[in-house]
Amino acid sequence: MDFAFEPYRIKVVEKIERISREERKRLLIEAGYNVFKVPSRAIYVDLLTDSGTGAMSDLQWAALMTGDEAYACSRSFQDFEATIRDIFGYKHVIPTHQGRAAEGLLFTAMVKPGQVVPNNIHFDTTRANVEHVGGIALDCVADAGLDPRLEAPFKGDMSLEKLAHAFEKYGRDRIPFVMLTITNNSGGGQPVSMANAKAVGAFCREMGVPLIFDACRFAENAWFIQQREQGYGDVSIKDICREMFALGSGGLGGTGLGLGDPTRIPEAKNDFIFAAIGEELGLFGATAILIAFLLLAGAGLRTAMRAKRDFAKLLAVGLTTILSVQAFIIIGGVIRVVPLTGI
Repeated sequence: MDFAFEPYRIKVVEKIERISREERKRLLIEAGYNVFKVPSRAIYVDLLTDSGTGAMSDLQWAALMTGDEAYACSRSFQDFEATIRDIFGYKHVIPTHQGRAAEGLLFTAMVKPGQVVPNNIHFDTTRANVEHVGGIALDCVADAGLDPRLEAPFKGDMSLEKLAHAFEKYGRDRIPFVMLTITNNSGGGQPVSMANAKAVGAFCREMGVPLIFDACRFAENAWFIQQREQGYGDVSIKDICREMFALGSGGLGGTGLGLGDPTRIPEAKNDFIFAAIGEELGLFGATAILIAFLLLAGAGLRTAMRAKRDFAKLLAVGLTTILSVQAFIIIGGVIRVVPLTGI
């Protein structure tokens, strides 16, 4: 929907000071031309970050008063945790005050000196945290993302060729995981397509390494997918996000039996049961289920061929057909071989 102006009112204003050119020049020299060392009072237009620079809504201010500040198991955290699980689908939620703090936890725990972390393009704090623990931050963005004059819908995509070359050059043992930044902030905030994320996820599963998202602008990335990628025009932003982040779990062995989160999958008890199976049992388990259905169908047809009476033959063929067709519709709909129906 188009608006003639922004559909909200700003509740709080903050006075800023516009300093002279000479003063700006002096401050830059004193900071050694490092914009991180320029005093915030001297910043008139902040192009360094968009984190925490917008006005809060009336509901956000009200939440400060109604929030539960209990030391443990507070209602505010439970609301936060439920929201994150609903969108991302991951079981464990660890809040941090900033993304760079989350990066510090991740790389300290998972990256050893000399190991390599591929990404489409690492954000500056991400690169710094990788290098701080002795790792190598490797950019693998597609060539389209390096050409500022090129008009393309998804210039944040990762190059599968560059990613494969990284594994050939450094070896599987030196790459603990692959990252994908959505949107690609250090590449001008360019979005990543769902097709590229799926291809990267499939490559990671093949190599046996996790895919970890730097989800800095995941909602905006989902909007670009909805607007630009074929087949997603009628898909909600939340469902696009869920589909994207589902690529970051599962893998060859899955999360483990009973360790998935079926509450984030619509109709997990019937139409989407195969998605829940894939999350918990991974590629191996999902493939085993497919093989089991094929063996069951084959056994049903062999039973029909051995039957001596026409009624027994028809019964065996009918039951086998019903079971096989239903399984094909359910599994095919989940993996997009056939259109989803019945929901």
